[in-house]
Amino acid sequence: MSKQLTVITRATLLAAALVTSALTAHAEQNLTPAEQQTAWATKQIAAQPDDPQPHVDLGWALARRARETGDPAYYAKGQEEASRAIAMSPGNFEARKLEAWLLLGRHEFGRALDAAQVLNRQAPDDVMVYGFLADASAELGEYKSAEDAVQWMLDMRPGNLSGLTRAAYLREVFGDVDGAIDLYTTVFDRMSPLEIEDRAWILSQVGHLYLSIGKTPEAGQALEQALKLMPDYHYALGYLAKVRLAENRPADAVTLLRRLCDVAPHAENLYVLAEALHRLGSAEARTVDADFEQKALAESETADNANRELVFFYADRRSLGGEARRIAGLERAARHDIHTLDANAWALSASGDHARARVEVEKALAVGTRDATILYHAGVIAMRLQDRASAQAYLGQSLAVNPLSSVADEARRALNRLTAQARQ
Repeated sequence: MSKQLTVITRATLLAAALVTSALTAHAEQNLTPAEQQTAWATKQIAAQPDDPQPHVDLGWALARRARETGDPAYYAKGQEEASRAIAMSPGNFEARKLEAWLLLGRHEFGRALDAAQVLNRQAPDDVMVYGFLADASAELGEYKSAEDAVQWMLDMRPGNLSGLTRAAYLREVFGDVDGAIDLYTTVFDRMSPLEIEDRAWILSQVGHLYLSIGKTPEAGQALEQALKLMPDYHYALGYLAKVRLAENRPADAVTLLRRLCDVAPHAENLYVLAEALHRLGSAEARTVDADFEQKALAESETADNANRELVFFYADRRSLGGEARRIAGLERAARHDIHTLDANAWALSASGDHARARVEVEKALAVGTRDATILYHAGVIAMRLQDRASAQAYLGQSLAVNPLSSVADEARRALNRLTAQARQ
């Protein structure tokens, strides 16, 4: 048994032991941490109507509620509170920090980076601002800048949990999944059992990471623990549905995804529900596909969108390479993280531009990522360019990383075709 597996098993067992006491306290108060913070800040505003700080506190609570529920409307409400605080106290640093965080929540990453850089110049010793720099830089694909910001966080305050969670994410991007799991486990072990949503989020990330390397039992265990903490937690529902698909249990996946779409009816969730329905052989899949397309197109030119899913929808389900390329271009103009590069590469290849597609996918892989889907796409693009050796290498790596990925069957079939051609 690996060190990482031992650690996370210990963590999830610890979670199980703590769930009862945490849920008991939660049931007594009947409020989530964000709702408790909202109630407290609202009372403070009533008691101190001329003080900007309670408005900032309420804004943070609303932003936290957005993550608890997956409802972006809370970010807009949070911005209203930030604006009120700034109206009372122009240039209020804490309110400006809240605004930067809300920009990140709304996926306005370029503006968030600009705001964080201004804040960093004003207060170069603020650890939270370095976290904003790391988040925005990573989402834009500026991974060296993100890494530098995280290092500042850990140098200034060694072992701080916010820095460790961001370091874990970067380890995943750079291809060190075991290291990412190890760091998330460290954070989980040190986090208060009363931080219910934060703990559920950590367990959801661990489940996602285990799923990414084909360890579905470990993934399922972590995600089920997350759902014990928060029964309708949108992150955990989505990842657990993908675990069930990897286990070839599409009916169970559909059940989870219907719950997910009830609590977070976003386009990207409809996309996965349609995938599960296709796997199940349900005629309803076409209806959900149409709902997804309509909703994704409506938001395609906004910051918070489902453009990557829309690219794969057009490239794979509709065989519309031109549309896939158009949507990919919108996203590529705004950011160049590994997943956007991959989506753009797939769209370029779907539209027949395999040479440019190869350049894009190799940019994504150059970061060090060990994502099975990106490796599969690289393999198919190499096949289309008649580069048999590279195709075999990439497809083999995809299967080695995750033999249960959503593209594993296609990767095996492609490898078999290449092997048969080599024998002829």
